[in-house]
Order: sequence, then C-alpha cells, then structure tokens
Amino acid sequence: MPDIGFYILASRSERDRQLFACKLTEKAYRSGRLCYLLTEDPQQSAMLDDLLWTFRPGSFVPHQLYDGMAPDKANAVLIGHLGVPDDWRDVVINLSTRIPDNWMNSERILEILDDSEESKGPGRIRYQQYRQAGLSVVTHKM
Repeated sequence: MPDIGFYILASRSERDRQLFACKLTEKAYRSGRLCYLLTEDPQQSAMLDDLLWTFRPGSFVPHQLYDGMAPDKANAVLIGHLGVPDDWRDVVINLSTRIPDNWMNSERILEILDDSEESKGPGRIRYQQYRQAGLSVVTHKM
C-alpha cells in the first residue's frame, strides 16, 4: 500500500506548483529514490523537462521524458503524461487531475495542489478515492 501525501500550496500559481514539484523531485533524487512526474499533457511535461534544468542554480537532476518505451535506467526521474509505467514501484509526483494508473504499485504518491479551485476540486476527488481504498492520507499545508 502506498504512502499518500498531499501538499497544498498557499499560491494559486501553476508556476509555483511546478517549482515545488522540482524541489520535491530533487529531494527524492538526492535520497536515492526513483521518481515519476505524472503530468496532464505533453506541454506540461515539456515545461517540467526544461524547469528541472533551471529551477535552481547548480541543481542537477537526471531525467527524461517518458514516451511509453522502456526508460533509460540511468535517469532517476521520468516525466510523462501517458501514465505511470506498469513496473513502477517508487515515487509518483502527480501534477495531473487524475489518479495515477497502477497507483497501488507505488511506494509513495505525492499530490501537489495549488490554492485554486481548478487544482483543489479534482484533488478532493483523488483524496476521497485514496481514503475509500483504505489508505491513510497525510496533508501538508505549505
């Protein structure tokens, strides 16, 4: 059963949400964890791909865009909108509006919401889905 964490940002900015995702990703990478960033669409994937190189001076987080093909295991971070790979067992950072595919296979799922209703509305639904599955959900107000 995965650990579920919701991070609720005070900001209503999508950019702040993406920057926070980069910080969480870097923290997971430095802790030796593999990380999958689930995005809403190809545009959001491309933005995060660029942002992971530039969000903090001196940061280095090896990553690649996931296109449905077997990923390069040298990259600790995958970014994609196609869904979580079937064999993914580590951390999923969810920036999409849907519950991740194969979510029961992951060790941790981190949901990042900003303070807008566009983010919180679908987040409430996912929160309820996790709770209905019998999972404990931890919420962090940032």
